[in-house]
Amino acid sequence: MDGDPAVEPGLDSFSLTFPLPYRVAFIIVLAVWGWGLNMHFLYIRKIDVPSLIRYPGRSSATQLSHHRSTYRLAGVLSLATLVSLATFWLFTRRDAQRVIDYDWIPMTNLLVLAALFVMPLRSLSVSHTGRSRLLRTLRRVSIGGLAEAKDGKFGDVLLADVLTSYAKVFGDLFVCLCMFLTRDGSATDRPDRRCGGVVIVPLIMAVPSAIRLRQCLIEYVRVRRAPFKDAVGWGGQHLANALKYSTAFPVIVLSALMRNLGGPDDRAAATGMYRAWLAACFLNSLYSFYWDVAKDWDLTLFAEARERNAPNHPFGLRRRLLIHKPGVYYAVVALDLVLRCTWMIKLSPHLDHVSDFESSIFIVEFLEVFRRWVWIFFRVETEWIRNTTTGLGVDDILMGDYQENRYEDDDED
Repeated sequence: MDGDPAVEPGLDSFSLTFPLPYRVAFIIVLAVWGWGLNMHFLYIRKIDVPSLIRYPGRSSATQLSHHRSTYRLAGVLSLATLVSLATFWLFTRRDAQRVIDYDWIPMTNLLVLAALFVMPLRSLSVSHTGRSRLLRTLRRVSIGGLAEAKDGKFGDVLLADVLTSYAKVFGDLFVCLCMFLTRDGSATDRPDRRCGGVVIVPLIMAVPSAIRLRQCLIEYVRVRRAPFKDAVGWGGQHLANALKYSTAFPVIVLSALMRNLGGPDDRAAATGMYRAWLAACFLNSLYSFYWDVAKDWDLTLFAEARERNAPNHPFGLRRRLLIHKPGVYYAVVALDLVLRCTWMIKLSPHLDHVSDFESSIFIVEFLEVFRRWVWIFFRVETEWIRNTTTGLGVDDILMGDYQENRYEDDDED
């Protein structure tokens, strides 16, 4: 991540066609489609996602499956957004002044999307139970809460991790609302990411990482209070995970500080801050990449040579691979590294200015959401293997320092 980049000085061509409120709506709707695809593919691979997140199963064979119900909701949200966007284009015709004047159309669309998450849609065979469960989980997670394992802790962790990838989207959502409510302002004007003050947007972007950090500390405390400490360890893995999320804060803070340094007297300070920002970005990206591979996916790429080269699994992977063939895992590891380091575009003298375009900011946000979507497949697969290999998943033992034998033979492989 690279904090919140600067933006272009005028209303650009991309924003005339696809203003900020629609970009926010697009990524929100995309998340619903993505979750449906996650559940559908994992269902095909015989991984029971609802059971992992402690979501009730269908009581009748006539009810739509979880992924089909999610597709229905995504379709309704998509239709509402497409109708709104078409209406906006019809009224504005890419005229800059009209785009600014008709900002109420995309803002109404955001309100409609929020209402659709709450309203019963039984006539469209869209289950209200799932959306109610999502809203309850969001309320709990939003203050850093964490359910017990038997009540769906894994679902809380999964959702909170997803929120970290939407940090910039949340910042843009606030910018839309702030500009819309500002006197003589417009949500479809050039995005003012200092709206409401120079602190608010960076603070909003830091909230998801703070939520996960607090969850990690809660897990650490639970491990320390557990009656079977010898079995679960002292909880050091949770402190290491909390440290990983804390590395996001220097990136956000330094990015905000650098945006406020523009005078000739600030040159020396700007150089020092840039170097500190660069170090913070490297630390955050590489630490997060290591954790994705070694902890979230239980791959052995960074393990000791004996385990990494073990004959009972492909090099750097693990014994049970439920998603696909080994080549896919290697490709996903490489993709995760590349997408963790999209901020490096700022290091190129030829591409540095490109990163400030509104279209580039949107692409970076989209790529992070895409990276998280891919990550979910392998994170859920890992949790399923942990729970089915021994009958006692890591989630059930508070995810301490306990290490199960993940590579024992399995008749299904």
